[in-house]
Amino acid sequence: MTHPLRLHVPEPTLRPGDSPDFSGVPIPKAGSVRRPPVDADPEDIRDLAFTIIRVMARNGQAVGDWAPDIDDDELRTGLRHMMLLREYDARMLMAQRQGKSSFYMQHLGEEAISCGFRRELAEGDMNFPTYRQAGLLIADDYPMLLMMNQVYSNEGDTVHGRQLPVFYSSKDHGFFSISGNLATQYPQAVGWAMASAIKGATNIAAAWIGDGSTAENDFHAGLVFASTYKAPVVLNIVNNQWAISTFQGIARGGSGTFAARGHGFGIPALRVDGNDYLAVRAVARWAAQRARANLGPTLIEYVTYRVAGHSTSDDPSAYRPKEEGSAWPLGDPILRLRDHLIARGAWSEERHTQAEAEIRAEVIATQKEAEAIGTLTSGRLPSPAHMFEDVFEAPTPHLVRQRHEMGV
Repeated sequence: MTHPLRLHVPEPTLRPGDSPDFSGVPIPKAGSVRRPPVDADPEDIRDLAFTIIRVMARNGQAVGDWAPDIDDDELRTGLRHMMLLREYDARMLMAQRQGKSSFYMQHLGEEAISCGFRRELAEGDMNFPTYRQAGLLIADDYPMLLMMNQVYSNEGDTVHGRQLPVFYSSKDHGFFSISGNLATQYPQAVGWAMASAIKGATNIAAAWIGDGSTAENDFHAGLVFASTYKAPVVLNIVNNQWAISTFQGIARGGSGTFAARGHGFGIPALRVDGNDYLAVRAVARWAAQRARANLGPTLIEYVTYRVAGHSTSDDPSAYRPKEEGSAWPLGDPILRLRDHLIARGAWSEERHTQAEAEIRAEVIATQKEAEAIGTLTSGRLPSPAHMFEDVFEAPTPHLVRQRHEMGV
């Protein structure tokens, strides 16, 4: 008997109105996952793509082989970076709702990933980010005023209003220009890393992508070149469970985990608790050391949850339960690092409350400074002449004519 053909379309287990349920997400105990040597053979660590590396236990203690040696001052700095990013997000989201910018994307619940990773890089290393890695800039002390100017597209915007808000760019801070075409950053990062090796330099690259964008062909092309040439690059996948409106199962297919994608290319793959600042630091350090030792790329999947909407253009309540973010079992990255510092005797509830107030005042003051320059609807804006610049090395006749017609 001949049966008609049919396709399998993955469906999320929960929809709006359902009760959040993460019982199907296996979470190993903190400290239970082994830490292999940096020069481990990828075949010997295949299991690490199917578990979750965790360091911080529920009591705030750091446990296990992956627990990194980081002093109190550095951890307090890391906590401040995450708190700065969260407050910055809150102020910029509010500004967008007030019509002062056209668009914004939050990092809520994902702050540990970019803030922690950046602290394990060296000067001259280059990140090829997507749009939810502003912590790479904040953790490298990039001026927040310049970030706000970019969001407002005012006269102080270093890219002169020619990019969407949150599409930052800074060569000096190792932050390659963001592309709105997703996944392009993967082959770009691999190519940059290959060029660094060809020149005999010492700098490595890091690629960033979300779970949904791993379905793009550029992701796979990047893996081919990274594995073939053993490029000194760290290949990061931020699995925050949801693309703009589709759950991770659409892009993951039958691979089980996103980290497992590396196996087909012979690339060592790790899966880490993305809400555990210490685990992020430890895994980033391991992968960076491997790249610097000419041992090639590492693929890292950060397991986290996008608490907010995909962007200000998105309403997540249309496709997932409203309470799902608060039910996420890996918790809040800021509160977890706070509790760890308290357990170490290096922080307190009172100091944390004070820090929240200090950071809020600092961000508000910077926001006022940025808005004094201009916003989307008021103040000093970039000259229209900038749209004709940096397009070609020498202006083409049609651009010269158009610029003349505009009188700029």
